[in-house]
This record gives sequence, C-alpha cells and structure tokens, in this order.
Amino acid sequence: MFLRRLARPMMMMAKVKETTGIVGLDVVPNAREVLIGLYTKTLDEIKAVPEDEGYRKAVESFTRHRLKACQEEEDWEAIEKKLGCGQVEELIEEAQDELKLIGHMIEWEPWGIPDDYECEVIENDAPVPKHIPLHRPGPLPEEFYKTLEAVETGTLKQIISASEKVYPAVTSGESQAK
Repeated sequence: MFLRRLARPMMMMAKVKETTGIVGLDVVPNAREVLIGLYTKTLDEIKAVPEDEGYRKAVESFTRHRLKACQEEEDWEAIEKKLGCGQVEELIEEAQDELKLIGHMIEWEPWGIPDDYECEVIENDAPVPKHIPLHRPGPLPEEFYKTLEAVETGTLKQIISASEKVYPAVTSGESQAK
C-alpha cells in the first residue's frame, strides 16, 4: 500500500510517449540523455574544423543552444516546446546526421584551398572549353540601354513624364471614353 501511494504520483509526473506518429520513427524512451550525448560528441568532433570557418561556427551555435535546452529541461515535451524543431526523435536523427556530416567535412576539407591553386578565368568572347557549361544570358532589350543612358545623363524624369499618357479630367455628368 505504501508503494502504491508513492509510485502513483511519480507515474503521473512522467508522461510516456507511445508513438511519434511518423512511420519508421520509433519512440526513444531516454531521448533527453541520448540528445545530451550526441550534442556533447558533436561539440567535441567539430573542434577538428578550423575555428574561423562558418560551418564550425554555425554547428557550435545551434548545438550549444540545443544542448542547453536539453540540460535545463527534464521532460521530452518541454524540450520539444523550447526548441521548436520537431520531436526529440527527429532531433536525434538530425544530430546523428550532423555527426556524419562533420566526418565528411573533415575528410573533404572544403576550406583548404591550396596556395598554389590557379583558377581559370574566361573573359568576354574567349573560347570556352567543351567541359565547361556555357551560361551566357541573352542580349538585353534596347529599352534597357535607353533607360540606363537616361539615368546616367540625368534625363530620366523627362523621359518618364513624356511617356505618361495624359487623360482629360472627367467631370460629373460626363461619361469617360474608354
């Protein structure tokens, strides 16, 4: 009898999630602890990326924010509400994916451009090698060049006022010609 009185309030406090409502995404009963572990590991692994890289800054920023929310809140519902980024099970998948991406980014080193790297610049009408896609816009309409010239010479207001149609004022009782 003593255990029933003690256990009943404890059971009422902890809400049990039965389903995520997402096909293929199972409920993680200890989601908070899993998230704290994943976020801690993410912050450790991202240290291999140079400090001044935008990717590292972004990952550290949102991971610290999410880790703090998980440490402050005990309940999975409170974590979901505070972060506003979906269910805790979705956050677990995102954190696992981010860890995989960090590994790839460290391997690929997109920030490491060699000092002796030379970029071929193709200017104007130079022939473009066949392996490079050709993305040249078509010619601009003549009206664009006229407007540009008017802007440069300061006569734009005159051109606009000359192009506006002037309609006679309509007084009451007269019908307007269409």
